[in-house]
Amino acid sequence: MNITKANLVEKISNRLGLSKAESQSLVENFFEILSNSLESGEDVKISGFGTFKLKKKNTRPGRNPMTGEVIPVTARTIVKFAASSKFKSMVLD
Repeated sequence: MNITKANLVEKISNRLGLSKAESQSLVENFFEILSNSLESGEDVKISGFGTFKLKKKNTRPGRNPMTGEVIPVTARTIVKFAASSKFKSMVLD
């Protein structure tokens, strides 16, 4: 099952007894804070869950799988998530 924002809002509303509007606001604010922090170059560490970091990827050669033609993949920045050991042990054990 995929968890969507709507599912998350529903689960928070049911678990905490908040209205859907309050839960929606909570979820939206959380993601806004997470996004703004990453945009400003900060790592986001959520204790017991994991860390979101920005990682710069260099330009590298890529290959068109249909033709085999080499095409450059441009440099870019990605968001990397590293799960905490506590989270890993809860999910994987």
